[in-house]
Amino acid sequence: MSLDVTLYGETKTVECRCPHCDHKHSREEREEFFAANITHNLNEMAEAAGIYKHLWRPEEIGITKAVQLIEPLSAGLDSLRSDPERFKKFNPENGWGNYGILVEFVRNYLEACKTWPDSEVHASR
Repeated sequence: MSLDVTLYGETKTVECRCPHCDHKHSREEREEFFAANITHNLNEMAEAAGIYKHLWRPEEIGITKAVQLIEPLSAGLDSLRSDPERFKKFNPENGWGNYGILVEFVRNYLEACKTWPDSEVHASR
């Protein structure tokens, strides 16, 4: 099992003309700004850093926009970096995921949230 996070732009209606029947059609599109995946095995480490729900279940705590993640992910990343040995105790025994992977995931996601603060947050478990 894993977590997929994605930051999307606004949904736009795009009009097009079918080359076969020459009819006008429309479809909805949204730009994908950022996407990342991480193993679910790191959920306990994320919980210990105070960012489990921000990563895995943002909708449950009312997070819809990337800007809402900047402060909690910054605090979680600071927490992770402040005491690596504490968090490395949560490394999964099966070897799927580790402290360094979570730190890098959070760092990248935080940077994406800062780059596209108005983007829509989507988490899929």
